[in-house]
Amino acid sequence: MNYKIVFILALVLTFGITVAVSKKLIPFLKSKKMGQKILDIGPRWHKSKEGTPTMGGFAFIIAAVVVGLAGSVYFALTDGLRSTLPFIMTLALGVAGGLIGCIDDSAKLRKAQNEGLTAGQKYLLQFIAAALYLVGMTLVCGPSTTLYIPFVGVQWDLGIFYYVLAMLLLTGVINSVNLTDGLDGLASSVTLLVGVFFAAAGFLNGMAEPDSGLLLLGAILIGGCGGFLVYNFYPARVFMGDTGSLFLGGLVVGGAFMMDNPLLVVIFGIWYIVETVSVILQVGYFKLTHGKRLFKMAPIHHHFEKCGFSEVKVVCMASIITLIACVISLLWGIR
Repeated sequence: MNYKIVFILALVLTFGITVAVSKKLIPFLKSKKMGQKILDIGPRWHKSKEGTPTMGGFAFIIAAVVVGLAGSVYFALTDGLRSTLPFIMTLALGVAGGLIGCIDDSAKLRKAQNEGLTAGQKYLLQFIAAALYLVGMTLVCGPSTTLYIPFVGVQWDLGIFYYVLAMLLLTGVINSVNLTDGLDGLASSVTLLVGVFFAAAGFLNGMAEPDSGLLLLGAILIGGCGGFLVYNFYPARVFMGDTGSLFLGGLVVGGAFMMDNPLLVVIFGIWYIVETVSVILQVGYFKLTHGKRLFKMAPIHHHFEKCGFSEVKVVCMASIITLIACVISLLWGIR
């Protein structure tokens, strides 16, 4: 089997379907007045973005599901069903995240404000999705409480605490990708590079043959994010919304679990982590100092904006940092 041809075909199809669906979806979203609401506490120049269609993530979700399932059937027939099940579980986690995001986005539009589900409601739904994913992966791959520590090659049996850490990683990274989606093309660009990492890891996994699941995951992330960037790069004509960002978050963290190397997501997904840490530090510092701020605004991409960086410059910086982190992960972090 020529894995390269299958990978390229999956990537091109995902890209093409995403572009085609986006072209039809944007006018539909506009006609239904499904425009983004901008918070008054955000950067004042973002007010010009108000009304830009949101929930555009449906475009790459549709493409990823169609191509992902078709690819899974192909690999199941050639490599056996078991080889594709981890990918199918990860795709299901992404879709679950997309559904949660859709509920949140719909609530925002219904209320005509940039606040949908409460933080508690959103986290509960994500917790359930993550728990079901862990159960599914345990059934597919077999029970294991051993955590691989990348870069040092140590394996550590955590017992029941493995599942605690796994749940924190799953829900944490999904929300981190959501936080990253705050500038035109930011989440799309960063996640496209993460997709390249998964594809490279799939080809270089040290086995006799490439990892078909990782190749499919890489293809739909590269193709989906690349196709969406056609309309989402600055100045964006559509936003992915929580529908898209929570879907991507599920795929990103699920990919780390597919590699049986969940901690590595902290490295190749470093920009997502930085976004979340900036919010945690901002809130903590604000409370400790009774009103002072560590950053001009959080998440950190808004801090750089307020320091005079253009949106494109912030996206380029985040992409370069992600690229370096992915190369480091590929060279020294994978098993």
